[in-house]
Amino acid sequence: MMFLSAPLAVAAVAIIASAAPYTPSGGLGTNSTPPEYHPLSDFDFQSLSLALYQEYIELDLFHHGLAQFSESDFDAAGLNAEDRYLIQFMADQEVGHATLISNMLGQDKAAKQCSYSYPFQSVRDFVDFCQKLTRFGESGVYGFLEHLNARDSATLLLESITTEARQQMIFRQFEGLFPMPEWFIPGITQSMAWTLLAPYITSCPENNTHLAWQNFPALQISNNPNATNTNGPAITHNLSTPLSAPGRTVNLTWEEPGKQVGPDGAYNTSTTAGQAKYVAWISQLNTTYTDLTITGNYSGSTVQPGGDIFGNNTFPTINGTIFIVVTDDNPYVTPFNLTMLNTHVVAGPAMYQSG
Repeated sequence: MMFLSAPLAVAAVAIIASAAPYTPSGGLGTNSTPPEYHPLSDFDFQSLSLALYQEYIELDLFHHGLAQFSESDFDAAGLNAEDRYLIQFMADQEVGHATLISNMLGQDKAAKQCSYSYPFQSVRDFVDFCQKLTRFGESGVYGFLEHLNARDSATLLLESITTEARQQMIFRQFEGLFPMPEWFIPGITQSMAWTLLAPYITSCPENNTHLAWQNFPALQISNNPNATNTNGPAITHNLSTPLSAPGRTVNLTWEEPGKQVGPDGAYNTSTTAGQAKYVAWISQLNTTYTDLTITGNYSGSTVQPGGDIFGNNTFPTINGTIFIVVTDDNPYVTPFNLTMLNTHVVAGPAMYQSG
């Protein structure tokens, strides 16, 4: 029979005695140490700074769309005064989110708002861009939230990103799409999120934080399913004809590395990957690979995969607004270690409107 030595026995008693009432053992950050809500590492600082850049563009974007288009333009797209007020309210939410992250970073260190360029000329395209931007903003935070050293800061950021998830759902409804056609929302890496965001930022204040994340070469989908051709705004709309289905050919083009992107052209795209061979589909809990057929210099095609999340007759893995990436290999990755895919990215991500 084995007995604890005296010091170990005392230590065990001390651990039991320090446990809070009605609290099981384990857990992180549940003791009496006061939270401080600031970065504890450069990883934290750079991740929160990326989130701040995202909040700033959303704040500008929502205001910009309301100013660019007239009331009659919105009415013609089926969005009335109440809908426009909701967009304005979402812009006000972004003021709060940007303030929160700036406070955590420190007002003297936090980036300031930049200037932007947008790719839409109609209300419907504006709404479609908003729903895609809020999706990669949401997914970009999910990708790093659980890796932050500062658990207290992660808690506050989570409380803001849950609002962004609701924004994305609203913009889907403004398009007449089913609001949440998935069981799980995918996360993406910081470099993937920065690759998607940076091309829309034209210039920034001189002393703004320079982000450390990689900019991958851009990936385009020449035949992306078009969500702007749906039946108009609806609280929920189960489309009789799906936007896409397994077996659909998807045509891709991508840029060679070395292009200047982002604010003031201060970033350059790069890749450490080899020859393009696969397309990674990042959706829900899965990263699914399909073969890439090369059709020319920096172009190719692949086929939309099928498959269900938990096996037959559960729920399709590929659905909603998801991410695809051209890769040189097909390593097994999960939502928690998706950064292992970064070194294999040839180009992308691009956002695929699968449903």
